[in-house]
Order: sequence, then structure tokens, then C-alpha cells
Amino acid sequence: MPDLSNLEPGLAGTASLQVSDEHTALHMKSGRARTLSSPIMIALMEQAAVDCVEQRLPEGHESLGVRVEVDHVAPTPVGEPVTATAELLNVSGRKLTFRIEARDNLEVIGKGTHERVVVDSRRFDAKLRDKGP
Repeated sequence: MPDLSNLEPGLAGTASLQVSDEHTALHMKSGRARTLSSPIMIALMEQAAVDCVEQRLPEGHESLGVRVEVDHVAPTPVGEPVTATAELLNVSGRKLTFRIEARDNLEVIGKGTHERVVVDSRRFDAKLRDKGP
């Protein structure tokens, strides 16, 4: 098991983007609205979690997202900035649990929890190679 002693609850990470046409539900085919899509918002939240911990992981290890529970509570139009934040809540073995949130200039647009697991990159890559060409 990797040494994760430097990952303590309270660590925080962020990720931002300005909503453009390729981020919309219409473009992502997750709806017809010309507003920030849920898949892109969730990806931004995951980026914030990666920003929180990835540089602190032992060499040769990475974190992989395994669970996301999110409410998308408000729309954000094209042209507006969005910032996601992630706060590390708990480390249990290799599992990392985060509180995640996304905001535009006016309000919270999404919130929830996210879990990631820390893996040995070489072992993970070997498993991946075993699955396909």
C-alpha cells in the first residue's frame, strides 16, 4: 500500500473554465440546452480533485475516479466562467473522498461528493494493456 500520510483532510484544489459552445448540453448530446452540460461540470469537479492531491502522491502512483454523486442545481450560459473546488474529506486506505462544488459568477451550480482510489500506475497500465490492443 502506498504511503498517503501527506494527504490530510482539508486539502483543497480548483479548476476553472469559461463556458463555450463545446461545453453545452446541446454539443455533448446530453440535452438540448445551450448551457453548461452536466458531464462537463462533473469533469471540471474531477479536475479540481486531481489538483488537490495528484502532486502529493508517491512517485509511480496516480488517482482514478471511481464514484461521483452530484446535483446540478443551476444553469450557466455560454460565455460565463465556472470554477470547481474539491476538498479532501477522508483518506481510508487507498480511497480518497472529496466534497466537490461548482460555481459561476452568481451562485453554486453543482455540489456533491467524489471518490478516487490511488493506484500503482504500472500495474494499472498492465491491466489496461491486457484488455485490448
